[in-house]
Amino acid sequence: MHALSIPTWMVHVSSVIEWIAAIWLVWRYGERLNNPAWKGLAWAMLPALIGAMCACTWHFFDNAQRLEWLVTLQASMTVVGNCTVCVAAAWIWRRSRQGMKPSARSTPNAADQS
Repeated sequence: MHALSIPTWMVHVSSVIEWIAAIWLVWRYGERLNNPAWKGLAWAMLPALIGAMCACTWHFFDNAQRLEWLVTLQASMTVVGNCTVCVAAAWIWRRSRQGMKPSARSTPNAADQS
């Protein structure tokens, strides 16, 4: 546990807590809107949380050589998490576009311009 200073540990732990809170808030928002796309975003955020927990675990054990596989898992979860959040954001965007009514665009005629 000596691999990181106390202030660095505070940042690591608070970041994990904030991410958990963000997942919970996104889930609640999805429930409130009754929109499964937002709940999908909450699920999509989980790989990044797993990656953060891998990093904290590795540091907790003083960056032990025998746990170096956690570094690879953390990096993999970061990539997977970035991809899943991207897909979830696209899903939210598509659903929001479906809910929008088409604008009533018409070409102006000569009577409208005067």
